[in-house]
Amino acid sequence: MEPWLTSGDFLRRSRLSAKALRLYDERGLLKPARTDSHTGYRYYGEAELDRARRIFLLRGIGMPLADIADVLDLPGTQAAERVRSYWDAARTAHAARGSLVDHLVALLRTEGGVETSHEVRWRDVDPQKVLFVQRHVTVDRLPDVLSHTTRMLFDHLIRHGEELAGPVLAAYHGLVSEDSDGPVEVCAPIRGTGSPDGPVGVRIEPAHRAAWVPLTRAQATYPAILQAYDTIGAWLREHGHRASASVREIYYPNWATAAPDEHCVDVASPYEPAPA
Repeated sequence: MEPWLTSGDFLRRSRLSAKALRLYDERGLLKPARTDSHTGYRYYGEAELDRARRIFLLRGIGMPLADIADVLDLPGTQAAERVRSYWDAARTAHAARGSLVDHLVALLRTEGGVETSHEVRWRDVDPQKVLFVQRHVTVDRLPDVLSHTTRMLFDHLIRHGEELAGPVLAAYHGLVSEDSDGPVEVCAPIRGTGSPDGPVGVRIEPAHRAAWVPLTRAQATYPAILQAYDTIGAWLREHGHRASASVREIYYPNWATAAPDEHCVDVASPYEPAPA
């Protein structure tokens, strides 16, 4: 029979703290092999030691517990592919943070009067009818929510025989970050009258003047994209303009397939020009 380890023995062998073991148990990541029904004592085996080792290593590369749970449930080859995919995304995010750090360091050194590589432009935007879906979401879930709501809008277009009239956009009515959940309104411009249906609404996006910055795929990666928002805000203040509606990201058809240096998204802010 396999020699069972008590909780104390398991903690010594695995080098986990009691706090970590409780957390992993609560999350369903590391359960005892068996629990004595009379005493409540928990016992662990070699399989749990190996699982603890994998959790330790996965935490070492910064993987969140929710992702670790997925990896541990996959067969070897798929688990390896998931780890490689996670690390590729982490490296991309690290590069994006580096770009934002450069912007932030320059901002602090010059007390706000920082030069930027982004050129702010302006354009007049005609009124347009849009389908929309609104969601509250933090930044970690934003890509999935954008993808899901966009598919929802396209399914609505097909179901009701309506025609897309321009690129999809996401209007941020509140801050979306690690701590703030928006809300975000994903919109699809349409031709025709539009048909509300369930969570999909219809409204008119009014005519406005917009300050905007074109971004490549690499520049649009969070948190590097925050530099564009900051640049537009500084430009509005510098020229005495006033933001008149929520900032938005406008996604062009090549958004999902764009190369890192290819333009695929605009960040824009509707505004009222300063009095002449």
